[in-house]
Amino acid sequence: MPISDRILPYLPGLRRYARALTGSQSSGDAYVAATLEAALSDSQILGSNDGDGEEDDRLCLFRLLSRMISTGPLSLSVTMPIRSGAEAPLDLAAVPPRVRQVLLLVTMEGFSTTQAGKILELDESGVRDLLDSAYREIAAQAETGIMIIEDEPLIALDLADMIIDMGHHVSGIARTRAEAEQVWSETLPGLILADVQLADGSSGIDAVNSILSRTDLPVIFVTAYPDRLLTGERPEPAYLISKPFNPETIKVLINQALLTNLSHRAAA
Repeated sequence: MPISDRILPYLPGLRRYARALTGSQSSGDAYVAATLEAALSDSQILGSNDGDGEEDDRLCLFRLLSRMISTGPLSLSVTMPIRSGAEAPLDLAAVPPRVRQVLLLVTMEGFSTTQAGKILELDESGVRDLLDSAYREIAAQAETGIMIIEDEPLIALDLADMIIDMGHHVSGIARTRAEAEQVWSETLPGLILADVQLADGSSGIDAVNSILSRTDLPVIFVTAYPDRLLTGERPEPAYLISKPFNPETIKVLINQALLTNLSHRAAA
C-alpha cells in the first residue's frame, strides 16, 4: 500500500492533536505538514505495515509529530469554560508541554499509557507520573464534585480515595436509587460514577436515567454487569468500565469525561 494511503486515515487525529498542543489550527497544520513530509520522504519511518501495521502506523505518526512539536516553542491561547455560567476558564497553557502531550494522547486520542509511552519515548511509570500531574492541574482549575452510586462499601471507599487523590471532592455516596436522587438534588455534582445493581435491588441505570432527565452531566458506569448496558439499543453509555477495574483506567475516563463535557459546553 502506498505510504500516502497509509497516512490518510490518521490525518484528522494528527491535526486535532497538533491544534490542541499549539493553540491554533494553522500552527498545528504546519507541524503536521512537516510530519507528513518526513514520513513520505523516508519509507522506513512507517515500516513494512506487517501484522498490526495500522496501529503501528498510527503510533509512528504520532511519535514523529510529537518529536516535531517538541523541537519548537509551544503556546496555547485556547481556553474552555469550566461549566455553564463559570467566570474562570480551563486554561491548558498552565499545563507544561510534556504533561499536556500525555494528557491529550490518553484522554483525547484514546491511546493507552503503554502506547503513549512509546509515542513520547517514556516508560509507563513516567507516563503515569505525568498524567497524575495533569489531573492535579486540571482539578486545581476545574475542581468538581463527583457522586458515587455504589452499594459495596469497600469499592465506594476505593473510588472516593481515587477522586480525592485526583484533586476533586466526593459530593456523596448513594447505595440505592432513592439515595442517589437525593444526593444529586442536594449536591449537584459535576460527574457520576454509578454501579448497575444496588443494595435494595433497585437499578443504578434507572437512577441515572432519572437524574439525566433533569440535567446534563457525564456518567461513568462501573459494573460487573456490562451486558445490562451493552444491549445494542440507544442510548448506550459513553463510558463503561467492567469490574474488577484498573484504577488508572477510571482516572483516565474521569478526565476524558470532564474534558469532553467542557468541550461540548464551549462549543454550545
